[in-house]
Amino acid sequence: MPPLRWGVIGTGIGRSFVRAVAQQTRQRVVAVTARNQEKTRAFAAELEIATVHESVEALVNDPGCDAVYIATPHPLHKDQALAAIAAGKHVLVEKPIAMSAAEAIEITAAGRAAGVLVMEAMWTRYLPQADVIRRVIADGIIGDVHRVQADFGFVSTYDRGSRLWAPELGGGALLDAGIYPISFASSILGPPTRIEVAGDVGPAGVDARVDLMIATSRGRGLLSTSITTQLPTIATVSGSAGGIAIAAPFFAASAVRVTRGAAWDGAIGVFSTPKLAHDDGGIGLQATAFACYVAEGRLESPLHPHDEVVNVMHVIDVARSAVFEAHSE
Repeated sequence: MPPLRWGVIGTGIGRSFVRAVAQQTRQRVVAVTARNQEKTRAFAAELEIATVHESVEALVNDPGCDAVYIATPHPLHKDQALAAIAAGKHVLVEKPIAMSAAEAIEITAAGRAAGVLVMEAMWTRYLPQADVIRRVIADGIIGDVHRVQADFGFVSTYDRGSRLWAPELGGGALLDAGIYPISFASSILGPPTRIEVAGDVGPAGVDARVDLMIATSRGRGLLSTSITTQLPTIATVSGSAGGIAIAAPFFAASAVRVTRGAAWDGAIGVFSTPKLAHDDGGIGLQATAFACYVAEGRLESPLHPHDEVVNVMHVIDVARSAVFEAHSE
């Protein structure tokens, strides 16, 4: 695979990405830009990044960059991704890829037209345990899948200055935490045919707690997310012959237990990735996959294709709309 040269937009979650790329891949981050130039220069010095650009435009047009990682607040993703694509750069966009399904379609369509790889940074798809789950289901070990249950919720004290509580920054539970269980269910069940939603709106007008039932042609997903409730952050996949249980946090490197029989009493295997649990959580594996796809000439991830990215955003669109409409009645 090519030793890609990355430009990073944003220095928040970007820190984990830079470290993972440096420690676990042949790729390198060579440039960075962010709103606060003083903090960005300190960030670059700490992480040994050679170039600090004064603007997104300068970074995406840097001939020394092959790919761009976008790690800014959600509402900025679309314009920055489109700028990178227009400059001919491959793009990895932090999740959620955008603020809506319509914006996700615009980004992915632009990538296809430009002939560059566009990926949403759902790094959990590239963990070894994700491959085990896919294979167990594909081989029929747990029979026909009927239900997926997953949740991700935590308590965030209200602070109007926090991104989580700021509507203008894409705050709320669904876009920040809910995308994990929704994306997990999507990877197993496929696109929804029906979506039922119950939720609460918190201070400043963001979705604070949301529960979803998603029906698909394959089965149903029971999903929850919150920024006011501490949820267990586990996931299960239930089938006609057994099930899969993923320990907390289900979206990071953790133990996967596969069972068969009544009441799941016949354990047939436990898969664990404890080493990854203490480093980057799989971000380095995602960067490696990205470089492989570039080398193969792919325009989308085979493990997380564009249509699925859009479908997940559609679920979030429907859920947010339902919560806000119920609150306004």
